[in-house]
Amino acid sequence: MALSRDQIAMRVAREFQDGNYVNLGIGIPTLAANYVPEGIEVMLQSENGLLGMGRYPSEAEVDADMINAGKETVTAITGASIFNSAESFAMIRGGHVDFTVLGAFEVDVNGNIASWMIPGKLVKGMGGAMDLVAGAKNIIVTMTHADKHGNSKLLPACTLPLTGVNCITQIITDLAVLEVADGAFHLKERAPGVSVEEIKEKTAGKLVVEGDIPEMKL
Repeated sequence: MALSRDQIAMRVAREFQDGNYVNLGIGIPTLAANYVPEGIEVMLQSENGLLGMGRYPSEAEVDADMINAGKETVTAITGASIFNSAESFAMIRGGHVDFTVLGAFEVDVNGNIASWMIPGKLVKGMGGAMDLVAGAKNIIVTMTHADKHGNSKLLPACTLPLTGVNCITQIITDLAVLEVADGAFHLKERAPGVSVEEIKEKTAGKLVVEGDIPEMKL
């Protein structure tokens, strides 16, 4: 069975390591704030000017002035800092973010990502994604494996305007965990109940499958 948005976020949160500085993009990535594993501390950074972002608030905790990059209300952990967006982007451009989690419309076998524009549709702009793909030390993409029409989003070459080039190393979809290397997607894990055959069917780019592929642990 394909993973839900929250399950994808739960799986990506397992990549967090103690002491990491992590930026969460808009969409599925922001949900990862709710699933930081017990026993580790990470500092979640938002490009609109918050370092030390916490989980989503309960109704009683909502503060309309405390928002993430997607303009959703959030909480702040002990020791958090609030500052202007110029300082926030200086952190990103200076390489001080250990890794970022981004959503995407398309990713291809060369690690290119298209995440900000679909021609003919109204968009607000690229936001901080361009800086994040250039400045973060490691980038993980979270997304559905195929679009609502069943078309693969893991391609031989992106067809949409690019956000970044040769920058994606890992992808977590509703079907699988994949690494991007040597011009191919390398299958590392599959969602519980999802077969390797289904993943092959829904992956348009070159897919490398070696040995038995384990199910994800959530």
